[in-house]
Amino acid sequence: MSATSNYRNSFTSYNICLKDTVETFSKALFYMLFDEEYREHKSQFVEDTFLEITSKLQLDHGEALWRQFESQFTSIREKLDLDALAILQGDPAAKNLTEVYLAYPGFHAIAIHRLSHALYNLKSFVISRMMSEHVHGLTGIDIHPGATIGDSFYIDHGTGIVIGETAIIKNNVKIYQGVTLGGLQIKKSLSATKRHPTIEDNVTIYANATILGGDIVIGANSIIGANVWITQSIPANSLVTYQTEIQISTRNK
Repeated sequence: MSATSNYRNSFTSYNICLKDTVETFSKALFYMLFDEEYREHKSQFVEDTFLEITSKLQLDHGEALWRQFESQFTSIREKLDLDALAILQGDPAAKNLTEVYLAYPGFHAIAIHRLSHALYNLKSFVISRMMSEHVHGLTGIDIHPGATIGDSFYIDHGTGIVIGETAIIKNNVKIYQGVTLGGLQIKKSLSATKRHPTIEDNVTIYANATILGGDIVIGANSIIGANVWITQSIPANSLVTYQTEIQISTRNK
């Protein structure tokens, strides 16, 4: 038997090519949600692609899963319209809603998250995670599909954001690039516990802030400044900043 044959027969197959199919599905689903003409002509293609994925994952309830998922599209679209409006109202660089829908990576990441989160709640963990990884590669924004996110969520810029599986983000929250909502300890034994922080209503978290721990709550109406490292709860209406001394001197020519 050749070395190639030994190689072929010695490993379990994991349908790695499904990554391409899920990317196609995620893109088509995103288009269908916002483009009426695309929805009219491609809705059957989107469903068929989903059923192809579930078949290759050996899920025997693909059609029922699709119906449950599809029934949530209207409510997901309503939430995303609130997200887009929050971006338009909060970002001075945003000229109109069309720009937000077509050109904002933060909005794209939120859209795929809300879709993948619905599948996560339907116990479709592999598909939802593949969808989140697809948009992570496109935008640099890593939101686990298990994270719970409220209404009018606003991501500005977004590159480098990491939001963990058990994070809870409530309404009217604004997050800038490089923010981490992570776990304080990385242990497999903690997989069934809440490991990531809770962010209450109307909180703004500026660039590169790190907030760690499942027991941590950032109180409503608080502002978390750039570059802070937080491992304890913050009361409502707080301002948290990182202070450093910057010295400027004249350079000899």
